[in-house]
Amino acid sequence: MEILETAFMQRALIAAVLVGITAPAVGIYLVQRRQALLGDGIGHVAMTGVGLGFLLSTNPVWMATAVSVVGAIAMELIRAYGRTRGDIALAMLFYGGMAGGVLLINISDTGSTANLSSFLFGSLSTVSDEDLTAICVLAAFVVLVSLGLRRQLFAVSQDEEFARVTGLPVRALNLLIAVTAAVTVSVAMRVVGLLLVSALMVVPVAAAQQISRSFRATFALAVGIGVAVALAGTTTSYYQDVPPGATIVLLAIAVFITLTVLATPLARRRARTVEAASAECTADMPGSRRPGDDVKV
Repeated sequence: MEILETAFMQRALIAAVLVGITAPAVGIYLVQRRQALLGDGIGHVAMTGVGLGFLLSTNPVWMATAVSVVGAIAMELIRAYGRTRGDIALAMLFYGGMAGGVLLINISDTGSTANLSSFLFGSLSTVSDEDLTAICVLAAFVVLVSLGLRRQLFAVSQDEEFARVTGLPVRALNLLIAVTAAVTVSVAMRVVGLLLVSALMVVPVAAAQQISRSFRATFALAVGIGVAVALAGTTTSYYQDVPPGATIVLLAIAVFITLTVLATPLARRRARTVEAASAECTADMPGSRRPGDDVKV
């Protein structure tokens, strides 16, 4: 195939697969915690790391990872302790991170508007061998955490008080979720872009929830959708010369709409079945009255 003959597309496709796996794998916990926009906030903060990478002539992926991890920890601590003015502090952190990144990129010798756009919205040609190595290492960390600790992370995401009663280290697990989300942003920023990575964390999970009823099924289906739309969007970007990040996100939204339309009649049929079964069980209970029981002949 023509698309596999070029080295930069080989790197881009590998990165797309890793993004498709890691983003929904972390996003399912964020959705359960009602923190669907956390990835967007981390993406803003990661811009400062990208700017520092250009300014210090280091790999922007590693620098963005370091800064976004610090930012994610700060967000989680603000969420836990900033009861009154937490929203203002988070807003300043988000927009300060974006502003700092733009400023640092512009004053660096190697930064440019093209570089900024590639990190904001993704770019296939900018995935280097060094970037791919960093993405593979970071993706391995995300997969190990999201799968190896899935029971603990699910318990914390569902009910923190119950998880605390059972003896789980709730604060440490909350911080781990935030750090894993930050690492995922760094993994995805080369393909999807910092401004769109949050959508790939959330939309495949929301789409999977339309037709799945268990956590395990939702997890597997969300990852499958993520990989499918990431590969399809990357391939479409190559042949049609369109932005990869925007294409991937729009494909994910299209999958969500399709599954929602397909799931609506199934949900209605399931509800009618449950209602009929419930009525039958009630009728079979001792002492219950059936139609015609009170009719005298």
